[in-house]
Amino acid sequence: MSSAKPWLRHYPNEVAPTYEYPKYNLARILMNSAKKFPDRAALYFMGKTLRYKELLEASYRFANGLKALGVKPGDRVAIMLPNCPSAIIAYFGTLMMGGIVVQTSPLYMERELVHQLSDSGATVIVTLDLLFDRVQKARGKTLVQHVIVTSIKDYLPFPKNVLYPVKMKKEGFKRSLAYSANVLSFKKLLRSSSASPVCVEVDAENDLALLQYTGGTTGISKGVMLTHFNMVANTYQTSHWCYKVRLGEERFLGALPCFHVFGLTVLLNQSIFRAGMLILIPKFDIDLILSTIHELKPTIFPGAPTMYVALINHKRMKEVDISSINVCVSGSSPLPLEVQERFEELTGGRLIEGYGLTETSPVTHANPIWGYRKIGTIGIPFPDTDAKVVNSDTGVEMQEGEIGELIIRGPQVMKGYWNREHETSLTIRDGWLYTGDMARMDVDGFFAIVDRKKDLIIAGGFNIYPREIEEILYEHPAIQEAVVAGVPDQYRGETVKAFVVLKAGETLTENELERWCRERLAAFKVPRKIEFRTSLPKTMVGKVLRRQLLEEEKMNASS
Repeated sequence: MSSAKPWLRHYPNEVAPTYEYPKYNLARILMNSAKKFPDRAALYFMGKTLRYKELLEASYRFANGLKALGVKPGDRVAIMLPNCPSAIIAYFGTLMMGGIVVQTSPLYMERELVHQLSDSGATVIVTLDLLFDRVQKARGKTLVQHVIVTSIKDYLPFPKNVLYPVKMKKEGFKRSLAYSANVLSFKKLLRSSSASPVCVEVDAENDLALLQYTGGTTGISKGVMLTHFNMVANTYQTSHWCYKVRLGEERFLGALPCFHVFGLTVLLNQSIFRAGMLILIPKFDIDLILSTIHELKPTIFPGAPTMYVALINHKRMKEVDISSINVCVSGSSPLPLEVQERFEELTGGRLIEGYGLTETSPVTHANPIWGYRKIGTIGIPFPDTDAKVVNSDTGVEMQEGEIGELIIRGPQVMKGYWNREHETSLTIRDGWLYTGDMARMDVDGFFAIVDRKKDLIIAGGFNIYPREIEEILYEHPAIQEAVVAGVPDQYRGETVKAFVVLKAGETLTENELERWCRERLAAFKVPRKIEFRTSLPKTMVGKVLRRQLLEEEKMNASS
């Protein structure tokens, strides 16, 4: 049982079960690295390099610029940017002056933007020139007083051999914005602000570093309150787990968006904490990723399974050298075994599956990278993290191997939901975070996610977990991607439907795929409906939007 923490016997010798975590402003991870390695490359973006001392000075200037605008500690500053230097500078600068960062997706449309800005009470937003019109339309319905506008062009010219990957619709953007007291140029703000050091002392366990909104794929997006201590602790936990990562020497491939909590901790915070070079990719473009790996030789590549799927199935894989990659941590959705094995074969590195939630900063579990691991599991809890599987209704702990709800306790668990005390009390009970994920723990303390509680399919009285079927589908040599969902059925209540994307040049019929599944699954789990598609809808971090597929299904049924 979890009280005995059976997973501890599988910890590598280099990883302790418990550590001390400093209680300081999260921005100190940048200040510390810049002090040790001032001239080392901190950021690489489309041919331009920013050294640690330059990143630190720019962050100080942004912090002082916010103060000059009247922003006070505790005020919320929204950052609506793809991966680019301005996003990193705004992030650390806001933290330095005691502001609370609200990360906002550049893909948000007006309605989503109004909700997040209004709910958070943000008074400043930093955005891209290409997104300015959208922000302006939303702004009048919020408390936003200042819009700070940056441009990817600030970092031009690109070298001739670099692909420009940001293909955003221009939305009527005019080349010369009408700057005013309320609309400011990011570049000019930095130039006119003091570079004097600033780092507000915080009550790390109570003061918020981030209001990180949940994706909104399951309803109205909620603001997760993450403290400086939550974020510092998870940065340290992740670093201890990756104990072979060399200080000041690694190159991190920044394909995950830094506005997503997984990219924020495992990519941005981790690379800065370890004084590495963060190679910023503003949009996931498979050709750009392959060229970047081939030319810049990144050593660490956190990502989502869909990113690894796209890489291993790309026609250029035979031409490029990706052997520089030593460590990959996969998150955001289940990692199929076939993908893991193929990627490790191509790189010679280690690709391990981890687990986390926005509510946990986000990482709570991972397989040991260089030690004993179990394929198909999310691994074991991080240092200082406890986990168990319980009956959702009674809270009683399940026996080893039995399925129940995964609950977690540790220093990375959120303070709660912003302005939602009732929902906080339902999610955090007696110090334990109820994840909503169905899981089992084995005798060794390795945890496996069976599925989201809400994704459970109940067909004819049988409980069916989509992930089990998806694993079988991924094993088929013609299939590139697959997702399974429960759709309404008059006789069974729900039935299993598979949405499938084939590899280029492959063919497969419904009958052939059904026969494949019948040979490997109990009859009640075999998909009764199969839809072949050219692509699957995804979030920017690569998570398949199962709910969108189900909404399309309902619309098709009613038309």
